[in-house]
Amino acid sequence: MIQKNPVWVDVTWGAGGSTADSTFTICEDIVKKFGADVMMHLTCTNMEVSIINEVLEKCKKAGIRNILALRGDPPAGQEWKKIEGGFANAVDLVKYIRKLYGDYFCIGVAGYPEGHVDCNGDLVLDMEHLKAKVDAGADLIVTQLFYSTDLFVDYVKRCRAAGVKVPIFPGIMPIQSYAGFKRMTELCKTYVPPSLLDALEPIKDDADKVKAFGVELSKTMCEAIRAQCGPQAMGADGVFGLHFYTLNSDVAVMQILQRLGMIDAEDEEKEAEQLSPADVSAPPVTVFTAIA
Repeated sequence: MIQKNPVWVDVTWGAGGSTADSTFTICEDIVKKFGADVMMHLTCTNMEVSIINEVLEKCKKAGIRNILALRGDPPAGQEWKKIEGGFANAVDLVKYIRKLYGDYFCIGVAGYPEGHVDCNGDLVLDMEHLKAKVDAGADLIVTQLFYSTDLFVDYVKRCRAAGVKVPIFPGIMPIQSYAGFKRMTELCKTYVPPSLLDALEPIKDDADKVKAFGVELSKTMCEAIRAQCGPQAMGADGVFGLHFYTLNSDVAVMQILQRLGMIDAEDEEKEAEQLSPADVSAPPVTVFTAIA
């Protein structure tokens, strides 16, 4: 996918820094071996400030200039806690990075079209938290996965009405298996339109049909986002890019890009021939690509 010139490639950060070394190594390889921009996720849950300092300095030396600043989740079986002298949330992390490095890093933060689960459905409170992250110095927003474009379009409009003017990139997660889809939506408490569930029910045991359905659904969602809140619809306040959660498998995303007319069919076939099995021990890699 790097041959398709994505604006950046994301690499996730395991809970509590559990994949810190492999995350950084992958990011460094992407920059040095492929010459692509990378956005490294960085969480502050259960993380000592000294570790954050070390990671940021390593990123600077390696030429990694994009950070997705997150509070993050605690490691499995542990509770969230603020390390003494550490960070309570992503706002603290954004402020800290800006204080130490000024404008050196481009800082992204997470957005939640349905509201963060900790806000218990209070969309006003969730927007206050988002605006605090932007006011602290965030440059852009990448959203949590969603399967209702209406919710996303409404989210963009609410952001703009609240004075949040930085770029917003919708998080598109193609359905690649029924079990994976159920697991992720339940974990993230994602709203799933009843019509989507109805469409999946008769094909849920057919892996190929589920994947094909996921590609078509994502393509339709991207088209709706372009039409309803792309630059032609909302001008400078519109959405200028798409963020795909590949989860270490680029086949579905390549097919979506081809159906959107962003790459041609021959490119898709060549990429498919060159695919190698994903390293299941590596952190999930996500790819961002600009809207054509």
